[in-house]
Amino acid sequence: MRSAILIMFLFTGSMYGHASQAHQAVPFDNEQPIQQFIEEMVAEHKFDHGELTQLFKNSRKYQSIIDAISRPAEAKPWYEYREIFVNRERVRGGVLFWNENAEVIEQVAQTYKIPPQIMVAIVGVETRYGKHKGRYPVLDSLSTLAFAYPPRANFFRSELKHYLLMTREEKFDPLEQKGSYAGAMGIPQFISSSFRHYAVDFDKDGRRDLWENVADAIGSVGNYFKQHGWKEGQPIAHKVSVSGLKYRSLLDKSLKPKYTPEQLRLAGVALPNGLPADLKGTLIELDTGDGPEYWAVWHNFYVISRYNHSALYSMAVFQLSNQIVETR
Repeated sequence: MRSAILIMFLFTGSMYGHASQAHQAVPFDNEQPIQQFIEEMVAEHKFDHGELTQLFKNSRKYQSIIDAISRPAEAKPWYEYREIFVNRERVRGGVLFWNENAEVIEQVAQTYKIPPQIMVAIVGVETRYGKHKGRYPVLDSLSTLAFAYPPRANFFRSELKHYLLMTREEKFDPLEQKGSYAGAMGIPQFISSSFRHYAVDFDKDGRRDLWENVADAIGSVGNYFKQHGWKEGQPIAHKVSVSGLKYRSLLDKSLKPKYTPEQLRLAGVALPNGLPADLKGTLIELDTGDGPEYWAVWHNFYVISRYNHSALYSMAVFQLSNQIVETR
């Protein structure tokens, strides 16, 4: 199968924004990995060799992308990370975004059984409610990380494959889509594989538009959490106190829910009363700058972490969502 979409845009999109960032973008200095990738796409997905070769001649490497992924916000301690995402500006922005889009947010919440404040907080953390969707051409972001960043090369080669498949399926210009330094796209910042698997055309207009269409963006977030196993009505997290030393054995970088409330209590974790006996969770420790803070986090907290595999990220979403509700 030939990709007519690529032919259409090779010439119209060849100057797709490099000029504004030319001081950062340079041609790739090793074309062998790119040629191997092209051959894989031809063999596995019936792309045209000449079209892809011409497409990648228009791609550029950005040192600023490599610099950014080498110092992610999740490497910060919690007390610094929290200030970035849980603050007055994002709370007020969340209230305004919710009020302006209340009807569709409620429709998505009812359809997928996801709390509206969680979906609002996600787009607040990701893009300040759609205001900062990313400035890098997605082809360049993914190519830079696939071909010039060995620590994550396999992951981003896979995402680059998904991106080319996505643009072919959705009839998007592969040279025109903009996103984050890591290739995340649109209001909810979906990576290419997530777009293909979880993005929805919520308003039924025939397109899955995560860049400008709030209905599709929020609907896709709702579908993402539903598909990852959100359990309606279950708690997300509880701030707890601890005693003794046994609780230390429960601390784990993995957020997978492992322990029942009874197991947590036996290890010295003080939990609220009335929790379901079969609820599963784990214990995390956060650095407040003035000492450790402990939280029992449950299955739905783990589901939030499927969006970004970080306890700090999930906690920021949870706390921002609570503040938005309280303020609204």
